Amino acid sequence: MFKPEGVYVAMLTPFDENGEIDELSLRRTAEFAIQQGVDGLFPNSTVGEFVRLSFDEKVRIVEIVVDQAKGRVPVTPGAADTYARGSIELSKEAKRLGCEAVVITTPWYLPVSQEMIERHYEAIAEAVDIPIILYNIPMFTAPISYDVVGRLSRLENIVGMKDSSGSMSDNVNFMDKVRLLGTLDKFNFLVGREETFFPALMAGAKGSMTACAGIIPEVIVGIYRAYKEKDYNKANQLQYSFLKLLRAMNTVPFPIAFKVAMEARGFSMGIQRAVLSDAEKNNLKLVRSSIDEIMEELFGNNYKVDLEKLVSTEEFKQYVINK
Repeated sequence: MFKPEGVYVAMLTPFDENGEIDELSLRRTAEFAIQQGVDGLFPNSTVGEFVRLSFDEKVRIVEIVVDQAKGRVPVTPGAADTYARGSIELSKEAKRLGCEAVVITTPWYLPVSQEMIERHYEAIAEAVDIPIILYNIPMFTAPISYDVVGRLSRLENIVGMKDSSGSMSDNVNFMDKVRLLGTLDKFNFLVGREETFFPALMAGAKGSMTACAGIIPEVIVGIYRAYKEKDYNKANQLQYSFLKLLRAMNTVPFPIAFKVAMEARGFSMGIQRAVLSDAEKNNLKLVRSSIDEIMEELFGNNYKVDLEKLVSTEEFKQYVINK
């Protein structure tokens, strides 16, 4: 059965000037990541603002990304919802569209017990015929306990976990629980926080699912390749090289500055669905300037991406005509 491994992109969702999904920009971000050597794409992610998307928009995003990927890398979209039926419906759509797996967080907003979380995942796993990747992101949803992850790892179609706790302690304890149950061979751990990518790989993680993999894939893919080649000094240097950028992106409400960073590379992200105050808009201008400077430090003067070489305007016109 499919298992996630390597560098996956938690994809941003670009909007146009009317606040609708920008298909051309979405195709270009997917193509850019693929050409830079990522191992998979994760649309409808947290950084992709899935909570601000309708069901139909989520399905359309998956359609676009799967079509652009054309089987070159796995597509594992988010299928999270506040109740099991919603996740089941999204998972079935992902299966219909040819996705390799789905990524599902715990429910949010209303309080849930660990027993409710476990049953939530069991109900989804029983109802769908597609591999499931657990998603632990305690900054936004209820955390999953080590024991629940261990028990869920025994289900046939639960094949891995994205841990966005940012805690190496949590990461190794999750892996240890699965190891003790003897299911580590069919269950892969991926980190969701870029800051811990290299140390997590050294501890036994099999990859990452992060936004920076789509913004600066050269660096994140470089960490993974250096690790695989046992060039640990290079991997460590790359790990530290982008932390200044990450700190800059986290100085305004998430994920606004992540989109600013994509714009710095030349991609169109469009208008924000979140409404910003005047003070936040002014602060964003300062953050934008800082991110441009950091990009130049990372890549020199050539940090802008030639979008026409990814998906040209003429190619996109043909997509629209054929559709």
